Amino acid sequence: MNYDIIIIGSGPGGYVAAIRASQLGFKTAIVERESLGGICLNWGCIPTKALLKSAQVFDYLNNAEDYGITVKGGEVDFEAVVKRSRGVANGMSKGVQFLMKKNKIDVINGAGKIKKGNKIEVKGDDGSSKEYTAKHTILATGARSRELPNLPQDGKKIIGYRQAINLAKQPKSMVVVGSGAIGIEFAYFYNAIGVEVTIVEYMDRIVPVEDEDISKQLEKSLKKAGIKILTKSEVTAVDTSASLSKVKIKTAKGEETIEAEIVLSAVGVTPNTEKLGLEEVGVKTEKNGKVVVDEFYRTNVKGVYAIGDIVKGQALAHVASAEGIACVEKIKGLEVEPIDYNNIPGCTYCAPEIASVGYTEKAAKEAGYEIKVGNFPFSASGKAAAAGAKDGFVKVIFDAKYGEFLGAHLIGQNVTEMIAEVVVARKLETTGHEIIKSVHPHPTLSEAIMEAAAAAYGEVIHL
Repeated sequence: MNYDIIIIGSGPGGYVAAIRASQLGFKTAIVERESLGGICLNWGCIPTKALLKSAQVFDYLNNAEDYGITVKGGEVDFEAVVKRSRGVANGMSKGVQFLMKKNKIDVINGAGKIKKGNKIEVKGDDGSSKEYTAKHTILATGARSRELPNLPQDGKKIIGYRQAINLAKQPKSMVVVGSGAIGIEFAYFYNAIGVEVTIVEYMDRIVPVEDEDISKQLEKSLKKAGIKILTKSEVTAVDTSASLSKVKIKTAKGEETIEAEIVLSAVGVTPNTEKLGLEEVGVKTEKNGKVVVDEFYRTNVKGVYAIGDIVKGQALAHVASAEGIACVEKIKGLEVEPIDYNNIPGCTYCAPEIASVGYTEKAAKEAGYEIKVGNFPFSASGKAAAAGAKDGFVKVIFDAKYGEFLGAHLIGQNVTEMIAEVVVARKLETTGHEIIKSVHPHPTLSEAIMEAAAAAYGEVIHL
């Protein structure tokens, strides 16, 4: 019952922290109230990517003639698509179970709560409770779909991402409220399999955290695919009394009503910090419910730490994993470098994909940089032309004075696999000319990064 480290929550922050703790010689346990792997593996990143792959395959079938292939009778079996997605998620969760055993980490099933005196109470589904002690407790409880007062989720007609992954039948129409990564990915998936989709975004452009040029290109591509997009718009009410919900939307041109089978609320996430014992122990939180931590994830209470979606920073799986490793290594007393939150890649897995890191053009100017900007369209890429994926571009931003790689913004096929080059380059303080002089393979999509860098310095060859 006594441990060096107990981690509450087994998502990509919690289970990664547990494995690293075990590697460093700590006696470790992890507390999970549902399934190992948390939301990411079970209801988020992984199963959504499985759904998106099915949509991509269906899209290929529908456009096979573009590649000189005739295909007859391709249809979506929605139940089979969802079943495959659940199978992928279950397989990954079992993989985490294996990793826990391999690393000799005790898995404690139930809901964890911290108590004074380095104690953790775990309540099981049957109502029973057990108490454990740990020198260090790491909170990694993640987040859930955020609910708006005028958009209460009933799990049937007004849903969050969790229900969107596991619908019993394919709807004919859907309104997606919010155009962040979650909203855009589901909008793409459901549109691709034949659902009539409308996106409602409060800001003046979709994917508002991205560079403005990315927003423009994505809107163009999604509209071309048949998705209706309403920006500067707000859902004011939803009447769910009839078979089709009536969605009232306040737009820049006035109010309009759209009928849809399903309304997906994708307006962000809320941290899971309730019922954790934070108030009783005295752990400080912000007004939004997030736990206040220092650069190594220590709270104001000795021996209590917090990582992932419940602390400041990007609510992303890879961020939580990196935080978990840094937290545990600091506990061990290793030399740890704080995470650079300006060098965190963000990815959206629609079609075309989006990947970005660092400063947007606007943010770089606002930060006082004199900049060089290079663009390279995939329409000029031989590999993109051969793949039939000429939509999109690579945009890179450099500091004009020193050549510092300030940011990159990519939209196109497979760009989520390309962004890591920029993350590493920025970590190593690579300059624009060093990117240009690093020979990239041809023909590839990735050489577009080199070409964009060359464009920034007036040396581009293929434009």
